[in-house]
Amino acid sequence: MQLIIFAIGILISNLLFGQNITGQWNGILNVQGTQLRIVFNISKTDTGLSSTMDSPDQGAKGIPVTSTSFENQILKLAVTNLGVEYQGTLDKDNVIVGDFKQRGMSFPLNLSKEIAEKEKPVRPQEPKKPFSYYEEEVTFENAKAGIQLAGTLTLPSKEGSFPAVVLITGSGPQNRDEELFGHKPFLVLSDFLTKNGIAVLRFDDRGTAASKGDFKTANSLDFVSDVEAGVDFLKTRKEINKKKIGLIGHSEGGIIAPMVANNYKDIAFIVLMAGTGISGDKLLLLQQELIGKASGISDVDLQKVKSINIGAFEIIAKSTSLEQLETDLTSYLKQVLRDNPNAQKPESMSENDFVKSQVDQIANPWMLFFIGYNPAIALEKVKCPVLAINGEKDLQVPPKENLEAIKNALAKGGNKKVTTIELSNLNHLFQECKTGSPAEYATIEQTFSPIALAEILKWIQMQIN
Repeated sequence: MQLIIFAIGILISNLLFGQNITGQWNGILNVQGTQLRIVFNISKTDTGLSSTMDSPDQGAKGIPVTSTSFENQILKLAVTNLGVEYQGTLDKDNVIVGDFKQRGMSFPLNLSKEIAEKEKPVRPQEPKKPFSYYEEEVTFENAKAGIQLAGTLTLPSKEGSFPAVVLITGSGPQNRDEELFGHKPFLVLSDFLTKNGIAVLRFDDRGTAASKGDFKTANSLDFVSDVEAGVDFLKTRKEINKKKIGLIGHSEGGIIAPMVANNYKDIAFIVLMAGTGISGDKLLLLQQELIGKASGISDVDLQKVKSINIGAFEIIAKSTSLEQLETDLTSYLKQVLRDNPNAQKPESMSENDFVKSQVDQIANPWMLFFIGYNPAIALEKVKCPVLAINGEKDLQVPPKENLEAIKNALAKGGNKKVTTIELSNLNHLFQECKTGSPAEYATIEQTFSPIALAEILKWIQMQIN
């Protein structure tokens, strides 16, 4: 009799258990160290279950979920147009233990009814208020683009006449701190320089945080005008020594800085932090090879990817319009899928949706400019002093190829005021690291190597004293 009661108890428990699937389910997705909150809102309908997905950290809410099913304690969700699949099992603690898949990649994602709180990473270098210097929230106009940009100006003290730098972020929409992977490298750099007597202007990229404008339709040339607006703003400030204004650009910022310097006769110096010296298409091929090897991808597969990318770059080079490029790339990638039937593609994603997602990543103003641009063109015209600094283990902008190209371009233009430094054991973010892989960025507590900070400061002081 006890066994029968026990069995009935389990049955009732499971029935009640299954009913809890409706409602809001919350989780934290860890993607290369970046934490993203994911929310699934599940409700009952006359025909079964329906749901939507939110990604609060990306500003996305109410994304329709294509299919929702819950059988035998297993929840399955699919968002076809994003290539998203989720499958998890509801356990006795009312937690769904599962995996989030998107475009061939899989990440653990557990869901619960509790509001998900992101873990605050340990960042010992991040400066905390109150600061020992003067800080001011500022806005300035880019009259050329008709947009207002917002940033922070830090001064060694409220009164005085100080040398100054404008910080220029790397690729992608970034805020004034160049915040990524839980790090704020520009906040650390700004704090260090300002404490050592140098004023710093750092600002949010257009269309990002407090800055106006549209980031998606812009390329590096548009960002040049944003930096120029920052330089013009500094010149209006009585606390700034107008003869001692320099530029510090990181990654893509290292492409932008020389172009800005060529448009002004009075830029005192530029610092290229992991700046590029080779054309965008060559850089991307080299970058993919190095990161691929670090990720354990075989040489055979890397050669296949390289061949496919070269074909895409050739199409881009011949394109005359964005519309034609989208058409040509779509045809090319569909042929690639036919020629490579084993190529990984999300099961829930149609070929058309998959190809469109790939085309959208390539056929945009920023990528078109970047792939075809050769930084040597601007570097050859730079006349002011230049510091080019790279990490030895940088897999995104490999140091040897790029420092050599930068040095050669500047020499070709007759610039002899050039210093290039390759710093041991540092990655693309100038962190002390093991492999240099982007997968390490978030796991490293250090935000900016003190050795790199000291080298930058020492060189700048030589230019302004």
